[in-house]
Amino acid sequence: MFRRLREDIAMVLERDPAARSTFEVLTLYPGVHALALHRLAHGLWLANFKWSGRWVSQFGRFLTGIEIHPGATMGRRVFIDHGMGVVIGETAEVGDDCTIYQGVTLGGTTLNKGKRHPTLGRNVTVGAGAKVLGPFSVGDGATIGSNAVVVREVPMGATVVGIPGRVIGIADDHLGEKREFVPYGVCEDVPEPTEIVKIEAGNQRIEPAFRKEIEKRDEIESRIDQMMNQIDELEEKFGEQQIANQAMEPTVAAETTTGFRSLKS
Repeated sequence: MFRRLREDIAMVLERDPAARSTFEVLTLYPGVHALALHRLAHGLWLANFKWSGRWVSQFGRFLTGIEIHPGATMGRRVFIDHGMGVVIGETAEVGDDCTIYQGVTLGGTTLNKGKRHPTLGRNVTVGAGAKVLGPFSVGDGATIGSNAVVVREVPMGATVVGIPGRVIGIADDHLGEKREFVPYGVCEDVPEPTEIVKIEAGNQRIEPAFRKEIEKRDEIESRIDQMMNQIDELEEKFGEQQIANQAMEPTVAAETTTGFRSLKS
């Protein structure tokens, strides 16, 4: 138990630049407290002390704001950062070295008694507010962007964003567990949402299945540019017409005055 606790503290120090010391992490980080209490609750659950396991789980929720069902399986060196509002369901499985931020839900979408919650592979990052819903797998090294809603399987090394979640990047399989840690699941260079990029030996190429969608977007943008040019031309012509009308107004006024004097005389 103490070995697992030391691993949890070391993971926090590695992945949170705000963590300054082992004592600070041990005393002030709710994610560490929630995992320690979950291990107790999970042990009671497996020993068929279901009510006691649920009580410890609810006590941990009261203390930390993190709800982990005692039936859930949590791997080693899991880092729950901030943690408020995290909910992890009964049949959820979280692999080693995963990072979960505040507001994340690993939930179910069915009333069946069997497997109904997601399984996270190793080294998965789930950004703040993300919802991963259903009995499917999230591959090793995958990244779920903040506030994404994921309802289908995620391949190894993929980056998923949006509602519903869509894959915007896929790393080579061998990079799945070795990629640099990305806080909140947000990298600096995010591809266009309509582009799925596969990284191969440092080169990027767009998957053929999405070429038509990209070409369609480019065509729409081209039409919009043409329409804007036409509007600019119309505005220019309208401005020229206004200037011409203003130049004609004194002449018309003079002719009207002359005609009125002729009639009067």
